[in-house]
Amino acid sequence: MNRAGHPEHARHGRDRRARLLPARPGKPRVDGPRPTTAVVGGGIAGLAAATALAERGVAVTLYERQPYLGGRAGGWPTRLRDGTPVTMSRGFHAFFRQYYNLRALLRRTDPGLRRLTALPDYPLLHADGMRDGFRRVPRTPPWSALGFAALSPSFTVRDLRRMDPVAALPLLDVRVPEIYDRLDHISAHDFLDAVRFPARARHLAFEVFSRSFFADPRELSAAELALMFHIYFLGSAEGLLFDVPRAPFPSALWHPLADHLRRHGAELRTSTAVDHIAPVPGGGYRVATDRDERSHDTVVLALDTAGLRLVVGRSDRLGDAPWRERIARLRNAPPFLVTRLWLDRPVAPGRPGFLGTGGFPTLDNVSVLERWEDEAAHWAARTGGSVLELHAYAVGARTPRDVEEKHLIEQLHRVYPETRGAAVLDVRHEWRADCPLFPVGGYRGRPAVRTPDPGLVVAGDLVRTGLPVALMERAATTGFLAADALLERWGVRGVPLWTVPDRGRSALLRGLAGWAGSPGRRAGRRQRG
Repeated sequence: MNRAGHPEHARHGRDRRARLLPARPGKPRVDGPRPTTAVVGGGIAGLAAATALAERGVAVTLYERQPYLGGRAGGWPTRLRDGTPVTMSRGFHAFFRQYYNLRALLRRTDPGLRRLTALPDYPLLHADGMRDGFRRVPRTPPWSALGFAALSPSFTVRDLRRMDPVAALPLLDVRVPEIYDRLDHISAHDFLDAVRFPARARHLAFEVFSRSFFADPRELSAAELALMFHIYFLGSAEGLLFDVPRAPFPSALWHPLADHLRRHGAELRTSTAVDHIAPVPGGGYRVATDRDERSHDTVVLALDTAGLRLVVGRSDRLGDAPWRERIARLRNAPPFLVTRLWLDRPVAPGRPGFLGTGGFPTLDNVSVLERWEDEAAHWAARTGGSVLELHAYAVGARTPRDVEEKHLIEQLHRVYPETRGAAVLDVRHEWRADCPLFPVGGYRGRPAVRTPDPGLVVAGDLVRTGLPVALMERAATTGFLAADALLERWGVRGVPLWTVPDRGRSALLRGLAGWAGSPGRRAGRRQRG
């Protein structure tokens, strides 16, 4: 901790209890012949790994099958019917203040994070008209959770009396990986039933998180939900407000980082799909793509779930048989839909830039892009229209796509009635099913950063760690951890990391949580009874 004054170890956040994992000591850079690393996957995890390695003198080759970087936070050019060039993406992402390691990656090219802008609130709307938000909620635990309950119309005195406080107490001391021992065997839905969490508050306070995993709460591990509660409510003082990029993802985030990587000697091979990887006798790996084959000393697999299964399934000498079998059993979350609309008229002036929704059949949120993104703002100013984005998570796999696309827009008309009369000048529907599923009982089967082969590491938001991180922050953190594992081989200094506190903030509340035991086991006993 005594190195916290070093620029790489600086804490960029308001939470004084944020946890520093100092860099492992070693040489500042590789000396002598440069070792080579293939980073397979150009999403957040791959970019984090490539950045840490290249900055320390490793010869990095990054392989990405798409023509763009950023993975699920990437973007690509398209053209509207009127000829306007625009950037399409897979949808809105919130850059929360407790995403310390992701933000450290972005600071490589934007030290003050000026390419991000804060949205003033995180408003939530239930289908019955009830509204919630986080702008007035205190950010310091435990007042954050208490403040939300006190300020939210979704909590009534009767609801609070019905809750089981003893069942909920272990949420006050979430630790990793212990929380998985406690709660990984039940679903988020069943856990909330055990706590007797109010139905309306559940839609707005908990399911907004569970659906961030693109999963139905009945399929999601309660441990992941508890971890999210810790990260945003009771473990961190950063709060639930967030930033968004001022420009489309490529120009705001990934093009500058690509230039940074090239300045450090990295080769970025976009539009290059890796087919399989084979260990080479005597050390190293042969990476075969749809274009050629190359040899590398080490490999980082920074792929999404389906991509990881595919590459490992074609690489029958990677790792060992039990490891490959665990990879083969990984599952994808259900499909999701992102619909972007270019309308001929604006939405009402008071509409927020982002609105989370609950109680609607499939609509999960609505974004008004011109409220923050420069490209959308320029189009809206020129045409007098609006650019809206709708998300539907965990859509039924058998749902006809054209039916769901129409249904999603119909739900928009319920939320923003002024859109009923608007003409749709252009529309894009993006269907995807490549997010990881964190199912009940699945934690131990997820890959760790290290594999049976010390020259092969894994990174991504599906990777399990001993740290309280999730979503984009887990991707960035595991990317840095993967780089650190390889740098250790060469005696090179590691990567400093920050996380939210790794346990409950109050000794008294931790004691209460320990006394309460596991609500998951309590729920399991109730179900068996």
